[in-house]
Amino acid sequence: MEFKFKEPHKETRCIMAKVAAGENPYLTDTNNSFEKNCQKKIKKLTNHKYSKITNSGNNSIFIALSSIKGSIIIPDQGGWHGFKQIAKFLNKEIITLKTDLGLINTDYLENIDIPKDSALIYTSFAAYTAEQDTASISKFCKDNEITTIEDASAGIGDNEKKLGNGNLSDIIIASTGSPKIINVENGGFISTNNPEVFENTKIPQKLSKVDEITCSGIDKELDFVKNNLKETINATTTLKKHINTTFHTFKRGVNVIIPHEKPKDIMWKLKKELPINHHNFITKCPNYNRLKEKGIVIEVKNLNYESLKKENLDKIIEVINNQL
Repeated sequence: MEFKFKEPHKETRCIMAKVAAGENPYLTDTNNSFEKNCQKKIKKLTNHKYSKITNSGNNSIFIALSSIKGSIIIPDQGGWHGFKQIAKFLNKEIITLKTDLGLINTDYLENIDIPKDSALIYTSFAAYTAEQDTASISKFCKDNEITTIEDASAGIGDNEKKLGNGNLSDIIIASTGSPKIINVENGGFISTNNPEVFENTKIPQKLSKVDEITCSGIDKELDFVKNNLKETINATTTLKKHINTTFHTFKRGVNVIIPHEKPKDIMWKLKKELPINHHNFITKCPNYNRLKEKGIVIEVKNLNYESLKKENLDKIIEVINNQL
């Protein structure tokens, strides 16, 4: 049994190829484009009034952080290393927030001095393995005039409307690169209800122009996004239920993190028994983007949807439990 790394849907690859070959239905239509279609779909998905397509998730972060006048609050683990790198590049004061293994606890926010006009940036799923309590985060930040920036690269399209929801997050950003929930292998987006986010970041936006090929892919992938996330969460939930020990066992997520004292040794054993056609879906901790604990990570989000069938999940469970 060989697992397959996630690719854009066949329909997505087809439309991108057609646009690359010059078969763009909007070439003579100045009132429409794939980019405009994407913006409409994203606004509907996030419940935000404004959206922009970017050429990467990091460019989306750059635009979002450029719009913030105060400090940037960043989780101590379970986020994305680009948060800190871009904040430092922009000469923003960085406040590192203690978390509960990546999960944001508003009690910890109460214990720090937060300057005016600051923002909290975090990912929908802590370490990709545990959904954040966006409702409590939103309430605390609104009460304390802190802008919330949610990186919903892995949480966009949530049927429960807890993640990637513009009613809860002031700014939503995402990557549409590989192997994200919207998977076009490049690109991203940013959305908000605050027009000043875009009015005050015109230069970063100019540096983040995106072509119609990428937009055509995002446009098509958006049609699949809700089912993509649902299948990924369901598969992760199954693995967490049947693997003997995991972090954040009862939280929704898109990967599984298993505590282990010798992660490097067991990682290579698992890779031999669970081969994939290219890239990886088994990695290790400690890792800021995951958890600062020793462990093995089963990156369910990296797998093509045909690899999330019951027999494949049963194989993962069997191999891991035998090795632990």
